[in-house]
Amino acid sequence: MNPIRRTVAGMVVVGVAAWAATGMVSGQGGGRGQFPGGTNEDGSLRPTRPVTSLFSQDAYTEYEILEPGSESFRIRYLPETTRTGATEIVNATRGGSEGSGIEVYDPRTGQPIKFTYEESGADSHSIHAPLPIPVPEGGIGRVLIFKTYKDPRTYMMNGEDIVWVRSLSGYRLGVLLPKGFAFLSSNVAAQLSTTASGQLRLAFANPSGQSNPVTIHARRTSAAFTPAPYTDMFFDDVKTLYDLGDPAAGSFSVEQTYSDYRKGAAASLDSLAYLALKDLKVVDLDTAKVLTPLEQGGRTVVKLDVPIVNDRQSAHLRITGTVADGSYKLDKGDLVLTRTMHGLRNTVLLPAGWEVAAVSQSGTIGRTSEGRAFVALINLNAENSYTVSIRARRP
Repeated sequence: MNPIRRTVAGMVVVGVAAWAATGMVSGQGGGRGQFPGGTNEDGSLRPTRPVTSLFSQDAYTEYEILEPGSESFRIRYLPETTRTGATEIVNATRGGSEGSGIEVYDPRTGQPIKFTYEESGADSHSIHAPLPIPVPEGGIGRVLIFKTYKDPRTYMMNGEDIVWVRSLSGYRLGVLLPKGFAFLSSNVAAQLSTTASGQLRLAFANPSGQSNPVTIHARRTSAAFTPAPYTDMFFDDVKTLYDLGDPAAGSFSVEQTYSDYRKGAAASLDSLAYLALKDLKVVDLDTAKVLTPLEQGGRTVVKLDVPIVNDRQSAHLRITGTVADGSYKLDKGDLVLTRTMHGLRNTVLLPAGWEVAAVSQSGTIGRTSEGRAFVALINLNAENSYTVSIRARRP
């Protein structure tokens, strides 16, 4: 599925086959008509629009392949919207996929949300999920959706073997096999683990955010797999923006958003261990309420208005502040940032007028609608930290 968000009378539509519009996006220019993407009649590629999104892969989707012959798979989906005033999220079913078993929850409270499931055109339906409150200024609206798709084009049998094929775009992803099955092959590079129930599970991401055709072949096995529940780094939705100021001053702003699923009445601000933030500010993104940091047992925490007591809940937080720790400086006329970064997604936004000259780690390069260059890094390795050096030069 390819995420889109379009707004209609206070609702946000998250559907299929359109232009990605994720959180922290700075402009959507680039000439959609001029750069349509896709292929020409002779099979040659057509150029896509320039990269303008500071981050990709905001939504997380997990597919659990159900029993052989069912042609069905269970989906866990976490869409969100940043549009102020939005009152609902609409999730469109892909044409040809028959939806059933729908459940919708408020991730903040874990409570079910009443929804409607409506026809939205030939061979397609949409889940209309009201948000608990209209998205406040500076907040983010989100829902947790469970649904079952039946689609014989996606899930088929080759004798006794399972074959699952689906084009997945712009998501952080997980795929689970039925218990008692082992992989014959998978064409995507992925983290492989065994769940507590003994099911094999893939976890992966597509750094480009473009179409990622996935084909999985699996076969029954008598092997009893020992649980090996590696931390799913692709489920972790942390994203950090480093907004560089004047390099002569050596300081930059940081904005980090993430969800905390740990049970309790307080959330620990663990990232302060590697982000020495001045002017720290913490916001509950579900309500846009500013939370007061407190020292508790040698940790900095914030008290939650709604304690986390079950697996459907999480706290959605944004922390901001400034850093001046010597990792950002001028060197013979070059802007240089060298620091250890943590988590899946880190984006470095250069000051206006500077051009990227070198990046020590793999990243995509883009430009905001205001013309500022940025480097978006996605860490596909299980190690949570890695060192990055970026150099830039002013014309």
